Amino acid sequence: MRLPSSIFVSVSLFTAETTAALYLSSTYRSAGDQIWQGLTLLFTLVPSVLVQLTLTFIHRDLSRDRPLVLLLHILQLGPVVRCLEAFCIYGSVGRVEEPYVSIIRKKQMPRRGQSEEVERQVGQAEGKLFTHRAAFARTSVIQAFLGSAPQLTLQLYICVLQRGVSVGRGTLMVISLLSIVYGALRCNILAIKIKYDDYEVDVRPMAYVCIFLWRSFEIATRVVVLVLFSSVLQLWVLPVVLLNFLVFFLYPWILFWQSHSPFPENIEKTLTRVGTTIVLCLLTFLYAGINMFCWSAVQVKLNDPDLINKSQNWYRMAVYYMMRFVENASLLLLWYIYKTDFYKFFCAPLLVLQLLVAYAIAIFFMLVFYQFCHPCRRLFSSSMTQGLWNCSSLLCLMCNSASPQNRPMGVAPRPAKSPQPPNDEAPDSASDSADDMPNETSYDMLSDTIYENANELGHNICGGINGDVNHSASCND
Repeated sequence: MRLPSSIFVSVSLFTAETTAALYLSSTYRSAGDQIWQGLTLLFTLVPSVLVQLTLTFIHRDLSRDRPLVLLLHILQLGPVVRCLEAFCIYGSVGRVEEPYVSIIRKKQMPRRGQSEEVERQVGQAEGKLFTHRAAFARTSVIQAFLGSAPQLTLQLYICVLQRGVSVGRGTLMVISLLSIVYGALRCNILAIKIKYDDYEVDVRPMAYVCIFLWRSFEIATRVVVLVLFSSVLQLWVLPVVLLNFLVFFLYPWILFWQSHSPFPENIEKTLTRVGTTIVLCLLTFLYAGINMFCWSAVQVKLNDPDLINKSQNWYRMAVYYMMRFVENASLLLLWYIYKTDFYKFFCAPLLVLQLLVAYAIAIFFMLVFYQFCHPCRRLFSSSMTQGLWNCSSLLCLMCNSASPQNRPMGVAPRPAKSPQPPNDEAPDSASDSADDMPNETSYDMLSDTIYENANELGHNICGGINGDVNHSASCND
């Protein structure tokens, strides 16, 4: 049985960030900055409450007689107690013989086109540890994108306004960045667990390194871009943030409405329809918060029993990164146009170039992960390179088909002219002008070919590239 190290890391980041935020808020209070103090506490206490509710919901404490645990959750000490409980369970393994065990079956990764199924016994202690790991994986994502990401953005914005970095603020920013990157990493691993739950795979260290570098460059670049833009156009940053948030919040609901599926009732038996709606709204709220700063590896699908889209959608990923790159470039351009005298000490063009290159580096490590380091890449219905190439080809064909003047006109070859008889008859002007015009039959055939290729590419992307892979895997923490 593996050491619950992921639980220890999650609790350590949660405790360190909460402590640093409380200390920094006290310094803001001493300096008379009540607005910064209130926002710092807001981005600390709200995710902390959500973490306590998530742990209580997953462990079903409301239906069990555990008043002391509920009291500790109210005091915001739930993660610490859960961590101690997990290590106590780990330490008691092997000392007491367990009367009941479960048998699980997992498939091995296919080799030479064949996959064997193996059986393994799981005791009660290991099952409880699995529940603890699953709970802390979800709380790490909540803490990262509903607490640490807004906190990092706020503190960096304060640094720009005050033109300095204090020790307490710098410490909180570093811890927040680590918490966000770790939450994004747990989100990637959680997506692999859900999608490939039938397979037993091992996530190698190089995969963790690629995910860490990918998410570090992506999130750091996004936060810096938002802070630079908000420092010169304070009134416009709110519409930009709200537009991003509403698009990703409403997108799963629009897909659910278009599918005409019944309202999901199997989330929790004890929940009413109102409670189920609140849980789904919180889930889409978290989904929007993740996509505000980086690509969410877990794609919400409300008409699925697991509420997760288990297909590998290269097209959606390609569109997201192209649109996000364009948005970052546009915000940096507006910052460059309206920058204040404070930035005269910086080389503004070089800073813009560095941020764009950093985002490109993040995309590079993302490609490396999916192409070479993903533990389940053998189960992909199509390679990522082929999928992204076909996506770009489809976009080019759609652009060409949308502009009729850009369509290639097929011109039939002109037949060789026979020598004219030595008579004084006038040439047939109608015949000559018809030769100079494009051949309608050639144009129709070529146009049909264009649309047939577009339909074929669209069919490949919807079927093969989106990769409805209905497999899943359990990965190491």
